[in-house]
Amino acid sequence: MVTGASKGIGASIAEHFGAAGASVVVTYSSSKAGADAVVAKITAKGDKAIAVQGDVSKPEDIARLFAETKKAYGKLDILVNNAGIYDFKPLGEITAEHFHKQFNLNVLGLLLTTQVAVKLIGPEGGSIINISSLVGQMPAPTGSVYSATKAAVDSLAVSLSQELGPKKIRVNSLNPGMADGGTACCWFRR
Repeated sequence: MVTGASKGIGASIAEHFGAAGASVVVTYSSSKAGADAVVAKITAKGDKAIAVQGDVSKPEDIARLFAETKKAYGKLDILVNNAGIYDFKPLGEITAEHFHKQFNLNVLGLLLTTQVAVKLIGPEGGSIINISSLVGQMPAPTGSVYSATKAAVDSLAVSLSQELGPKKIRVNSLNPGMADGGTACCWFRR
């Protein structure tokens, strides 16, 4: 399962997993056309993929994503927590709504999605990959809230890797820089 896979980095990840022979769940919040296009690219090569709508900041949507995954494939081996938003604002323009919108999706959504994913990963183990950002370690001006969400994602990867490691579930954070046309500079943190 790749969350937020209707475009950008998520779409590229989903397509690469499909090309490697994985059965892919392409999740999307609002771009059904984008998700359907990613599924079409994967299935055109004879690989398996489905698109499922869900906003990972909403627990009821998360439950549906995993119910559809279980129905289609029976289990989960890899979760890529890619869904996220960014909205840079100077300090004077930050509101509680601005803060909560980003933290609810980028951090709480990741936690709740991971919580449900662990229940669908079998005893043989699996992998959880959290897409973070270089700005979590190197914050940008006017990006204080977004940068804080990505620092939290990195911290969660370290904590969850320790907690879930005994269950044979690897947890890592992938930290891309600016992405343009599917190209990104990345480093991993565990």
